[in-house]
Amino acid sequence: MLFYGPPGTGKTTTALAIAHQLFGPGLYKSRVLELNASDDRGINVVRTKIKYFAAVAVGTGGRQGRYLCPPYKIIILDEADSMTEDARRTMETYSRVTRFFFICNYISKIIEPLASRCEKFSFKPLSEEIMISRVLHICNEEGLNLDPQALLTLSSISQGDLRRAITYLQGAARLFGSPISAKDLISVFGVAPPDV
Repeated sequence: MLFYGPPGTGKTTTALAIAHQLFGPGLYKSRVLELNASDDRGINVVRTKIKYFAAVAVGTGGRQGRYLCPPYKIIILDEADSMTEDARRTMETYSRVTRFFFICNYISKIIEPLASRCEKFSFKPLSEEIMISRVLHICNEEGLNLDPQALLTLSSISQGDLRRAITYLQGAARLFGSPISAKDLISVFGVAPPDV
């Protein structure tokens, strides 16, 4: 699978959720390898980590409790648009026994032979409604109070990137505590509040 789109829109989280759903807590660590291709992009890393991981046989599948447990492993390659050509070719060798999640911001940077073998899923910036819902959930869990204008400001300046919204929220909470106002966010991040 190839997940692509802007940062903070849930690509990696979706891949991890699928892997957890397939293998469950009992087999997750032995069946799933997560690599950040921008850090681990050299051919030696691919040859060692991926080759070793993919070479170890797995069972024939079936079920383990309520988990499906398919007869293959999963490698999640975040920032796959940073991989080298040699690394990509080496990984194609193991596609029979291993399934790959390629995660990237720019699909145009994935070579066509690899992209053509993948089911592609486009992720878009999160809507204001989803952003506000998730930020409110986080505030409730963390005991933070955001005034309504601060919530709209945070949603606006994050531009559909939930990771950015969380980072901004953490920064404002550290500096100002709770409650957090739109004025607090503006003073830290230098943006004008949205019109209500």
